[in-house]
Amino acid sequence: MNAHTPQSLEWSDLDLRAVDTVRALAMDAVEKSGNGHPGTAMSLAPAAYLLFQKVMRHDPAAPDWVGRDRFVLSIGHSSLTLYIQLYLAGYGLELDDLKSLRQWDSLTPGHPEVGHTAGVETTTGPLGQGVGNAVGMAMAARRERGLFNPDAGPGASPFDHHVYAFCSDGDVQEGVSHEASALAATQNLGNLIMIWDDNQISIEDDTRIAHSEDVAARYRAYGWHVEEVDWTSTGSYVEDIDALYQAILRGKAETERPTFIKLRTVIGWPAPNAQNTGAVHGAAMGTDEISATKRILGLPDEPFGVQDDVIAHTRKALERGGEARAEWQTAFDAWHQGAGERAELFDRLAAGKLPDGWEEALPTYEPSEKGVATRKASGDVLSALAPVLPELWGGSADLAGSNNTTPKGEPSFLPFERASSKFPGNPYGRVLHFGIREHGMGSILNGMALHGPTRPYGGTFLVFSDYMRPAVRLAALMKLSVTYVWTHDSIGLGEDGPTHQPVEHLWALRAIPGLDVIRPADANETAVVWRAVMENSGRPAALALTRQNVPVLDRSEYAPAEEAVKGGYVLAEATGGSPEVILLATGSEVQIAVEARKVLEEAGTPTRVVSMTCVEWFEDQSEEYRESVLPSSVRARVSVEAGIAMGWRSYVGDAGESVSLEHFGASAPYQTLYEKFGFTTEAVVEAARKSAARAGR
Repeated sequence: MNAHTPQSLEWSDLDLRAVDTVRALAMDAVEKSGNGHPGTAMSLAPAAYLLFQKVMRHDPAAPDWVGRDRFVLSIGHSSLTLYIQLYLAGYGLELDDLKSLRQWDSLTPGHPEVGHTAGVETTTGPLGQGVGNAVGMAMAARRERGLFNPDAGPGASPFDHHVYAFCSDGDVQEGVSHEASALAATQNLGNLIMIWDDNQISIEDDTRIAHSEDVAARYRAYGWHVEEVDWTSTGSYVEDIDALYQAILRGKAETERPTFIKLRTVIGWPAPNAQNTGAVHGAAMGTDEISATKRILGLPDEPFGVQDDVIAHTRKALERGGEARAEWQTAFDAWHQGAGERAELFDRLAAGKLPDGWEEALPTYEPSEKGVATRKASGDVLSALAPVLPELWGGSADLAGSNNTTPKGEPSFLPFERASSKFPGNPYGRVLHFGIREHGMGSILNGMALHGPTRPYGGTFLVFSDYMRPAVRLAALMKLSVTYVWTHDSIGLGEDGPTHQPVEHLWALRAIPGLDVIRPADANETAVVWRAVMENSGRPAALALTRQNVPVLDRSEYAPAEEAVKGGYVLAEATGGSPEVILLATGSEVQIAVEARKVLEEAGTPTRVVSMTCVEWFEDQSEEYRESVLPSSVRARVSVEAGIAMGWRSYVGDAGESVSLEHFGASAPYQTLYEKFGFTTEAVVEAARKSAARAGR
């Protein structure tokens, strides 16, 4: 259902003047700000204008229209490349917004921020992330089509659209772009078109000092359809807009491979002195150079000058967008009328709702000393939810068997020819295989969540969250509903040793604002926190899960697992209800605290155990609730977690003790490691006695 794109390009004098106006506005905005990146916005002005005015299906009056093409500016530092097109097309930005570039409370921050400026699809800036986001959006578009309209012919569904992306020399150098691009080819993402601005300049000037590979050949090796457009090929600089247009059309016609267009430009063109220099990449050009450039362009030497006929011409994008959306709406309404349950699913997901009674599918577990690994319980949850939550999909970075991220009986998301006997699948499946690409997985998950309307998850070992951290941080910044299934969460990993045993990771992740880090104590807590994650949309969540079995607590003896949604709760109360000591524990260490409580109680010390499933959720509770769990009058406190103590010090206070791990682990059976490193009942009891003595009890 993509709107027809003419085979021949109409490019008038007004279009040419509009492109030159883009260059002038880029220079003026950075000059007024005093800092910014004018060069790329100048050299990419024709390409950006071509997309927004001639190629993409979009409606500036409806930035969230489901049927729109997506545009990702992976070159986030060149935010003006996007902002000026949003201004010209009529997305709501005006000249005053361009004049406020990088200023407090403006709609034009230094890097684009999704949810802040209409028309911005993702928050970009850290290079390479946008490439991964675009890949994720293209994957999500295919999954969306599979959920709602799988039987439509190619291009005949209201859910068919393209994802366009701009990337830079810096983007193609960042490793995350390699990870995401390789997977895009494996997935045959014919709905993805990426344009590389090959201007060969970075902050340190000529990229040849650090960048020598043939990028186009690399993308061919991945399996992309590759086009090359060189505006310097004649020996002088000639912006052959039609050549780029035809390359884009060939990319749209290629339905089985993503398209990579190498566009050779000159950064800062046509500035007489600044073009093709590192200086124009990231600094104001100065009034003399701006005036000289405007003379070359034939523009008046005035800041932020936009001629009336130019803006009237570009704002026709509103009219074209409205017509395209109306045509799409007719097709969508016809689909919706006959789509039955698929239409009902669309309506539910569009409303951001979960189905009635979905939580009844969650598993429950009987008490067991032998126990269940929380990674196993998480896998049970995914298998149970798959039939009732088709929006939930995901997989692992080649660790599905360890992460338990494959719902039973569900097909993989794969081109038919790549399915295997172990992982049968189809292009509309739900089990994702990211390969050994944790960073790419993180950025792709963000793109999936941004595209909507699905709920993606991705798994690896907790220690490898380090490889994902930039993407995780951006998920938190963007408030995305992404779930991380991070297993093997401690020295409980055992024999694999210190390279695979997370020590500092839990508190390093808790330091990310807006990320919920969750360590359930047993299988029932695992099911409960998964429910909370699904209900808490608009923020990423990290499940830190055990490899080893942990006891399933007898909830007739302890507080209900339901209390885990509060982040921290009184699991076991002190005799008499007035504790002299509080033991705070998370995950697999809760069982140690429970055993230590028994010893302390037998010795006459009333002891409370708090299961701290999620610090972030606990901090969201009322002050009264938090005081009821951790009364300030009880100064004798011990935290128990198989990692660094760091943040626990704010919970245990000046009289508290932490049973923690302030060094790397070792290779041995996990039972041995817990004993050797002091994660034992005896160690917790001793810590409690020290804390009580310090508190004067």
